[in-house]
Amino acid sequence: MSYKDTINLPNTEFPMRANLSERELDFQKVWEENNIYEKAIKNREGKESFILHDGPPYANGDIHIGHALNKILKDFVTRFATLKGYYSPYVPGWDTHGLPIEHQVTSEMSDQERQDLSVEELREKCTNYALKYIDRQREQFKRLGVWGEWDDPYLTLSPEYEVKQIEVFGEMAKNGLFYRGKKPVHWCPHCETALAEAEVEYGEDRAPSIYVKFPLKDEFEVGGVSLNKDNGYVVIWTTTPWTIPSNMAIAFHPDYPYVVVEAQGEKLIMAKELVSSVMEISGIKDYEIISEDFSAKELENKKCRHPFVDRDSLLILGDHVTLEQGTGCVHTAPGHGHDDFVVGHQEYGLEVYAPMDNRGYFTEKAGDFAGKSTDEVNIMVTDKLKEKNLLMDLSFIDHQYPHCWRCKGNLLFRATDQWFASIDAIKDKTLKAISEVEWHPSWGEERMKNMISERSDWCISRQKKWGVPIPIFYCDECGEAVINDDTLDSVKNIFAAEGSSAWYKYPAEKLLPKDYSCPHCDGKSFTKEEDIMDVWFDSGSSHKAVLETRDNLSWPAQIYLEGTDQYRGWFNSSLLTAVATEGRAPYNEVITNGFTVDDKGIKMSKSQGNVVSPHKVIDQYGADILRLWVASSDFKNDVKVSDNILKQNSEVYRRIRNTYRFVLGNVSDFDIEKNYIKYEDRKELDRWIMIRLQDLIKKVTKAYEKYEYHRVYHDVHNFCTVEMSSLYMDITKDRLYTDGTDSLSRRSAQSTLYDIMMALVVMLAPLLPHTSEEVWQFLGDKVKAKESVFLSDWPELREDYYDQKLTDKWEDLLKIRKDVSKALELARADKKIGNSLEAGVELKGASKNQIELLEDELTQLADLFIVSQVELNDELSENEAYLGEESSVLVKINEAKGEKCDRCWKYDETVGHGEEHQDICDRCASVIESE
Repeated sequence: MSYKDTINLPNTEFPMRANLSERELDFQKVWEENNIYEKAIKNREGKESFILHDGPPYANGDIHIGHALNKILKDFVTRFATLKGYYSPYVPGWDTHGLPIEHQVTSEMSDQERQDLSVEELREKCTNYALKYIDRQREQFKRLGVWGEWDDPYLTLSPEYEVKQIEVFGEMAKNGLFYRGKKPVHWCPHCETALAEAEVEYGEDRAPSIYVKFPLKDEFEVGGVSLNKDNGYVVIWTTTPWTIPSNMAIAFHPDYPYVVVEAQGEKLIMAKELVSSVMEISGIKDYEIISEDFSAKELENKKCRHPFVDRDSLLILGDHVTLEQGTGCVHTAPGHGHDDFVVGHQEYGLEVYAPMDNRGYFTEKAGDFAGKSTDEVNIMVTDKLKEKNLLMDLSFIDHQYPHCWRCKGNLLFRATDQWFASIDAIKDKTLKAISEVEWHPSWGEERMKNMISERSDWCISRQKKWGVPIPIFYCDECGEAVINDDTLDSVKNIFAAEGSSAWYKYPAEKLLPKDYSCPHCDGKSFTKEEDIMDVWFDSGSSHKAVLETRDNLSWPAQIYLEGTDQYRGWFNSSLLTAVATEGRAPYNEVITNGFTVDDKGIKMSKSQGNVVSPHKVIDQYGADILRLWVASSDFKNDVKVSDNILKQNSEVYRRIRNTYRFVLGNVSDFDIEKNYIKYEDRKELDRWIMIRLQDLIKKVTKAYEKYEYHRVYHDVHNFCTVEMSSLYMDITKDRLYTDGTDSLSRRSAQSTLYDIMMALVVMLAPLLPHTSEEVWQFLGDKVKAKESVFLSDWPELREDYYDQKLTDKWEDLLKIRKDVSKALELARADKKIGNSLEAGVELKGASKNQIELLEDELTQLADLFIVSQVELNDELSENEAYLGEESSVLVKINEAKGEKCDRCWKYDETVGHGEEHQDICDRCASVIESE
């Protein structure tokens, strides 16, 4: 007879090859058609909320690998929270206003076409552009396996969102946080708008470096040396010669020692510590310090003459002066620098002078420089300085310089009239709010505190049309800005009905309450503010516009999760608007992910040619492999991705899938109602692996709760590879295949495999949703009424399973098994045996306890070691046996006794002795006869 037919071989149609790139779409279709997300969330209604608020990606272009990393991480959070029993709906959103879209819409137009384009037409084109990319990105995010309310996302361009944003603005205005002023801001001359710090990128740039002598106007004595207008100079250094026409002062540090240096018949003032470097750079070898050290306080309020403009340059003090480069004497133009403005204008009352237009060209106020660009003025300034013998050195250096995030062009620091929100007014409250948030990683708290501490205000106005207008009117009679409850309510009502485009559609009087009068002068004629709000104000209002307006969400959010760049972006603006309106942060926890880099740690960019496309990864490997890559990464640092890394994750996935396939194959005839064996009645090995499973549940749950998905990845992988594949599955194959179909030993193993499967498939569901769903469907009736793995519950931790005596015993047995396995390897290398079943093993215990353990467990040692026989031999010596490294047991490998059984493949002395079954052992014969 064919003994193969009597063996309980694995039986499953669960494919070895996943074919994820195609089959994942089938599962996504099942989820969508059966409303699995909606059912999962509804099942948790009334439970404790756990809300992750989505930071809106920009609706511009296809998603990149960084988007994939962030969105998948968010999906890990919400899927785990739901399985764990929390009410955790996920509402995705999009940031839709601002410069990048407006720039993209107009980039291919001629100058004439741009001029002919009305505001209404521009905004319509921008709306259509944003909606197009929302649709594209939505499908791309869904393809990643990310669940959520994709049919009802939040959009910053929607009227209901804009109305809530106006409310936030109004609350801050009523608290006196806004003011209009002329201050230096980052200005893009190409895009013709102010930029926020979060919209500024820094990159290498080549710039002129000049050392300039400013002649003294006053006559005075410092450090024992008399100076006057004919022989005395203050030396400054700058990399922006074009700002010298706007110079109003020279700043000195109040605590640094300064000296007078005599060189080439001139007396030069500079910081003592920088004298040698200035002279070396200027090529001056013959010089002498002729004064004693003196304090810059002796120079305060004295004056130099501007090198070529009929204007004085005041000598002032400032703590911002450093000794890192230059001369220790800082050229100060309050119209072109933050520190210059703070010290020069706010402390010394100097004029904020910046004679430039929005395109970066000098105006008529600049005299000889009118109509010139900054590059042209750089040359003109150095030429004038040469003519007057005031240029000590001209060279060129490479340094970090601010660039526009959209057009990549160089920025100017330029004073313009802007609306600002005062950070100083809420700084203490904001710093307190930061300390009440849980930050992941923990250094995020200090980073955010530093950013807030260093900010004094927030420029919220932009000179563009695609965005939410600043809802302020100006009285034509008195010129005062007007904003109050009446004007805000009127604007909100119109925006709610028609959207913010109504601002440009109607004159001011139509947007104001009927017969409205100026509260300052009773005037009736008004002009609208032309600027829009900073897009960071748009997205920074989302905690109010989304969390407070949706019945299924709540304020504050539990979690914000974005890239590290959002400390100066969305985290920052959300925090400020929340503290300004609610007095606390809009989030309880903040999690940050790093940037994606290649396997050499180089940041991804098209110019480097190292970009990895998420679409290509999905086409080649499937979304679950991409998700496994995310899970494998310590995402709070920069995350490496490459084809080699993805292949490694594919191999890990294969091991996990093989574990699933083994279990599914071996529980095919298992009926949970009829065949399930209670834990306490199972074989010892089965109970031991169940204890190990409890350890895994405990570790994995804690890792999820701490957002340490790489620990989930490693713990599950190790469990599948070590405890399961190399140990439990290997050992139990014999009883699963060859013991009686309905025997206790087989049903005990099947019950254990079933329990392991039910825990594993749920624990991995947040990371591998498609594969987990596939396994769940193959389990079929075994999971009863639940139609999806995502409608199940998190595995229960069974503390009552723990048995320290059993655990200790099996730790000792497994140490011995490891030593026997090593001895088998050596015997196989010496060609004494081939397959381990060809071996018979002799053992000698190393201690009384070990000898007793071996004697007690002798009947199951052959199965444990996967050999044919095990005997104890207290006569073994180290000369003839392998000394175990783990357990100190002595192991001798012999050829197994008897003949090979055709059914179980073990060697047994009873083979050939049976009357009816000559080719099999007595054990197999008894199984056949009892079936």
